[in-house]
Amino acid sequence: MGQKVNPIGLRLGIVKGWESNWYGGKNFETKLVEDDKIRKYINARLQKASISKIYIERTLKLVTVTINTARPGLIIGKAGQEVDKLKEELKKITNKEVQINISEIKRPELDAVLIAQTIAKQIEGRMFYRRAVKTAIASTIRAGADGIKVSISGRIGGAEMARTEHFKEGSTPLHTLRADIDYSHAEAHTTYGRLGVKVWICRGLVYGKKDLFQSAVESKEVKSTPNKRMGRGGDFGSQRRRKSNQ
Repeated sequence: MGQKVNPIGLRLGIVKGWESNWYGGKNFETKLVEDDKIRKYINARLQKASISKIYIERTLKLVTVTINTARPGLIIGKAGQEVDKLKEELKKITNKEVQINISEIKRPELDAVLIAQTIAKQIEGRMFYRRAVKTAIASTIRAGADGIKVSISGRIGGAEMARTEHFKEGSTPLHTLRADIDYSHAEAHTTYGRLGVKVWICRGLVYGKKDLFQSAVESKEVKSTPNKRMGRGGDFGSQRRRKSNQ
């Protein structure tokens, strides 16, 4: 049953980090349930905001929620009004001060959650499932992914018997732990029943150490870090060239 393992859970602590970062002690279950309520509430309230992941960090008096989204403008609103409303609503759930960080997804074509949601919505909109899948695969490969795999299961096309169809392009090494595999699943609600959509995306191999707790830090640094053109050796390569020119 090795093929049934969730590729994100298998890589936790290796190339994947946790979406909830806090210490709960013996009474951790109340915080865990609260995290689930926060995620369900945000996803239900902001269905059109193309939300991928929601990271939650806790201190004694503060809950920090970092939302990864492809459409940050919908969450922030005019002059930040929408995000202020959301902050007040989350305070009622947590009974603590809430800080919300918005992190924009630069390349949504490489995000498995958004790809699965897009395919499901297109199927619900009566687009032929093969066309929806092939369009998603082509855009993901163009964006620079090493590979993508998609499976659709259920009464495909309104068939009497349920079946599963698989689509694959490129390399998706699920047994290679240093492979950065993003995985997600979504449901398409059609007139003839539910269809399950699963997406695996390989974004390359990770070498060396990776920061597994980059949720809140990343959201603050995305806007402040200038786009520097690196040499093949990163900063060291650019410094070496400057010294040789002198």
